[in-house]
Amino acid sequence: MPELPEVETMRRDLASSLRGATVGAVRLHHDDILLDGDPPGRFAAAVAGRRIDAVERRGKNLVLRLGPDGRVLQSQVRMTGRFAMANPDDPGGHGLRAALGLTHVAAEFDLSDGRTLLYDDVRRLGGFRLQSAEEWARREAELGPEPLDPDFRAADLAAGLGAGRAPVKNALLDQRRIAGVGNIYASEALFRARIEPRRACGELQADDHRRLHRALRAVLREALRGEGTSLRDYRMVDGGTGSFQDRLRVYDREGLPCPRCGAPVGRIVQAGRSTFYCPACQA
Repeated sequence: MPELPEVETMRRDLASSLRGATVGAVRLHHDDILLDGDPPGRFAAAVAGRRIDAVERRGKNLVLRLGPDGRVLQSQVRMTGRFAMANPDDPGGHGLRAALGLTHVAAEFDLSDGRTLLYDDVRRLGGFRLQSAEEWARREAELGPEPLDPDFRAADLAAGLGAGRAPVKNALLDQRRIAGVGNIYASEALFRARIEPRRACGELQADDHRRLHRALRAVLREALRGEGTSLRDYRMVDGGTGSFQDRLRVYDREGLPCPRCGAPVGRIVQAGRSTFYCPACQA
């Protein structure tokens, strides 16, 4: 699932081309991409004619702020969702679909300048939610702090993880504790910090929190510079791939030598998700 670096890369790609644009017709090809089960006709009518004032990110969510009343179009791309922008000389983006392999377009948003924003989602686990500014504020308040926020300190990480018995890896994935971190970067940050992923949050000491704080921010920044990790489904708006997969140290490297000590990288399953780590370095 795209995490903070991937969603932020999408946001940057979309912000320059969507900010200030006005949405024309909206075509939904699958009703299940409306995450609250809204009637598709009502959703399309409510979005059409609105100006896109800002394109933001919160955690793993893309957030389009719409004028004139500040309504929010929230998008969660989840496993296989992706966006692409078709130019005016490619009506409906049929040429773009062929070029980028977009075979499961679930929604089309015509823009007033003739372009078309396409949303493609093979498994249709992602989608959209239209809400008032107040409704979005309530949802946003349920999310934890942003780990790349300049004011995010080791003490904030410690407070988010808490002092309970939850394994630290599981806690890092809880969006209510820290927003935007998923399976890839939790594994990578714990490796860099030399913390065993099954260790209980309540057992972590101040030095553990400082090391994990530095490691988490470092790996997220590096992945953002690499425009994300493309292992399977993630693609940028132009169809390009990220490059951080070439710099992963433990994730998806089971059995390969640990880059620090040479021991085989291990894999365990925590809460139904694979965790990759070095049994020697992170003991």
